[in-house]
Amino acid sequence: MSTNLKIALRFLLFKKRAMLMTLSGIIFGVAFFILTQAQTSGFEQFFIRTILGTDSALRVSDRIQMTVAERAITASGNAPPIVVETVRKYIEGVEYPIELKKAIRAMPETTGVAEVLRGSVKLDSNMRGNYDAQLFGINIKEFSAVSNLEGQIISGSLEEFGKSPQGILLASRVAIRVNARIGDVLNLTAGKTTQRFTVMGVFETGVGDIDKVRVIVHTNAARSLLNRPFGATYLQVALEDPDTAPAVARRMQEAFRHRSVPWQESEKVWLEVFRMLRFSSAITVSTIILVSALGMFNTLAMLVIEKTREIAILRSFGFSKRDVTSIFLWLGWLVITLGTTLGCAVGALLTWATGSIPLRIRGIFSTDHFIVSWNLSHYAAAVCTAVVVVFIASYFPARRAALIEPGDIIRGASS
Repeated sequence: MSTNLKIALRFLLFKKRAMLMTLSGIIFGVAFFILTQAQTSGFEQFFIRTILGTDSALRVSDRIQMTVAERAITASGNAPPIVVETVRKYIEGVEYPIELKKAIRAMPETTGVAEVLRGSVKLDSNMRGNYDAQLFGINIKEFSAVSNLEGQIISGSLEEFGKSPQGILLASRVAIRVNARIGDVLNLTAGKTTQRFTVMGVFETGVGDIDKVRVIVHTNAARSLLNRPFGATYLQVALEDPDTAPAVARRMQEAFRHRSVPWQESEKVWLEVFRMLRFSSAITVSTIILVSALGMFNTLAMLVIEKTREIAILRSFGFSKRDVTSIFLWLGWLVITLGTTLGCAVGALLTWATGSIPLRIRGIFSTDHFIVSWNLSHYAAAVCTAVVVVFIASYFPARRAALIEPGDIIRGASS
């Protein structure tokens, strides 16, 4: 152990109560920083998984038709019209879904593609009257490859639905509203067409806006009911890496001339909300570390005043300014090392305990307990924040101590 470190330990024990208070603040500051980041990141990642399991990584829909607008340059008399802008016109739906699916499947980034035929229907349970719903016609094999529909089934059987041409899957809130159970027969009406369907299952995506309106039938049944023998409303596309969705969507839109929307764009508002919550919680909890650092600054500043003679003696024995600075920086380093180590341990314990707390949430996603994220970046961010703040708090008292001249202290004492 170096001499500077030994002296730092003696100074640390001299102010052990004040240092203990500072140490406690750093421990809890680091721990709560980790906990809040684990919570906000956990809910954000769970929300993303819910969205990807329901609507996939990107959606390909309306065909883009380019129209040219011309305007004449009037500066010269006989100048021909010059094209100044190109206007996009969107033609609703996917006209040739089979061909487009083949082209999308050929892209190396895609892991699945499914067509969806959507329309508004009225659901009649003969018990609760008509209920407005959104009908989704799907190919069960294709749709299972781009969604988590199988994992969202809470009653009934997806396999039985696949075997029943007139089977229907109801979202959880729809089933509650119409008081429908497995095996019940429901009437679906679109325009002047009415068909009977048998409830084969109930699913829950966790997204409230979906679970209160969505009903799923087979594509052929949807075509017959909606009187749409050709085309699709949109295609859902699953990607090997969902984070690449914006780049892939741009390439698809340019290549296939269909509007392609990545999940990051469709859920931009909620992603911004989660980002803001994560940032604001980090700032709020960092104030605990800041207050602890201010306490340490005050403690070290008082220590410099109280140990002026000892510092002068050290200088007279040959200790350089760098040695004196090193002693006080060692004080800060000892506190921050112990504080961040214990803080990370307490943060991990709090994260584990919080993840076990029951919490029923139904809204933008569905969960029955706190969602936490285990990520080393949370620990690294907490440690870096604490190190920077405490280093600054230790540096200025250390520089002040280094400026003490032994001659001035001796002359002051003798006078």
